[in-house]
Amino acid sequence: MSMIVRFAPSPTGYLHIGSARTALFNWLFARHHKGKILLRIEDTDRARSTQEAVEAIYKGLEWLGIDWDETPVHQFARMERHTEVACQLLEKGMAYRCYCTPEELEAMREEARAKNLPPRYDGRWRDRSSDEAPVGVNPVIRFKAPQTGDTVIHDLVQGEVKVANAQLDDMILLRADGTPTFNLSVVVDDYDMGITHIIRGDDHLTNMFRQFHIFKAMDWKIPYYAHIPLIHGADGAKLSKRHGALGVEAYRDMGFLPEALRNYLLRLGWSHGDAEIISTDEAIAWFDLDHVGKSPARFDFVKLGNLNGHYIREADNNRLVTLIIPFVEILLRRAVSTEERDLLHRGMNGLKQRAKTLVELAENSLFYIQPPLLDDDAQKLLNAEGIEILQLMETHLTSFPDTTWTESSLETYARNLAEEKDLKLGKMAQPLRAALTGKTVSPSVFDIMHVLGKEKTLERVRAALGEKGHGL
Repeated sequence: MSMIVRFAPSPTGYLHIGSARTALFNWLFARHHKGKILLRIEDTDRARSTQEAVEAIYKGLEWLGIDWDETPVHQFARMERHTEVACQLLEKGMAYRCYCTPEELEAMREEARAKNLPPRYDGRWRDRSSDEAPVGVNPVIRFKAPQTGDTVIHDLVQGEVKVANAQLDDMILLRADGTPTFNLSVVVDDYDMGITHIIRGDDHLTNMFRQFHIFKAMDWKIPYYAHIPLIHGADGAKLSKRHGALGVEAYRDMGFLPEALRNYLLRLGWSHGDAEIISTDEAIAWFDLDHVGKSPARFDFVKLGNLNGHYIREADNNRLVTLIIPFVEILLRRAVSTEERDLLHRGMNGLKQRAKTLVELAENSLFYIQPPLLDDDAQKLLNAEGIEILQLMETHLTSFPDTTWTESSLETYARNLAEEKDLKLGKMAQPLRAALTGKTVSPSVFDIMHVLGKEKTLERVRAALGEKGHGL
């Protein structure tokens, strides 16, 4: 059997991080089984659906590296087909016209509330003739749900799930204005698209029972269901914006790499032994539904940051420079020159070792482009002793040969000079770091000197001496 799955977002906002994980699981399942993943835009909510949201979904999936097969299906464009199936259910005796007025429906809800019961339709038009229909009331079409027994479904993640049919009221298939409802449209589209496996969040478990019966009433092959637990915050509470319930584009703007976010989302509710760092090829080779957990996963920004740091360290330097340029230009409020881009590229090996996001990487790289402002900790390093060391280094570096201005040569020279002056190398390097970067933490100071070159290095050392000299 050729396996076909679908990702079916509603275009009413950004691509939510939970929806992105659902898309990823569907994509990996399809690629693992050499099947297809189809994209369906569920845009029947015309009041809230926007073209901007559709574009955001496309761009979010593309940024994450999740592609799809075939042209996307727009649910709203298939309304006639959905209506056709509702009429077929009427003809089969599996649906009926309901002429309840809004006042009658409200009275049912009030009665249920008074009894502390969930509001539900009481089935009063289930077996009545349309000849009794009140004048001026446009009917809805309701599904004749089974009223006795249980519905039992084997879910590929949740296992056996069961609901008493008495809890399933006769849901509306077509509204009074003739528009189809969600559960009808989903079933018709899943059938027509040949979907074999429905992988989605477990907030759709209730819908599964309703949709199951529509499939059954139409004598259609019922897909396999797999309902994955939702994502919670690190504190176990329902995911909110403070936990990370943001759009995919927000993670891009915070400086996360798509491969890091993919890896992190994969591990939210799925595992392969103790593997934490999982490449895309490995994910496709290993992914299946039997390793999806039943408990809600917990979103943790700290873990995501650490994982992103790993992928930054592994990333190609050219790519990283291209990615951080927009962030750097925002910080500078101007364009980055070719020469400055070259500086960033030459310094990238050292820069990327500590950064956990592209934003952090951009901020930490600014000292290569513009003379640094000393932070408070750096100021403390340039005390009388620090200035004396800087003066010593300035004297020796001035005569250092341009032809051997390399990281290893500079470090060897500084190490020998430190031994000669009975200083530890770190004691000599820290004032230099403060003068060159404005901070106390940075890549190797000798790598920085090599990247900046002799002229810029001496300019910064002399600038620091000039600033501090007046107070000595």
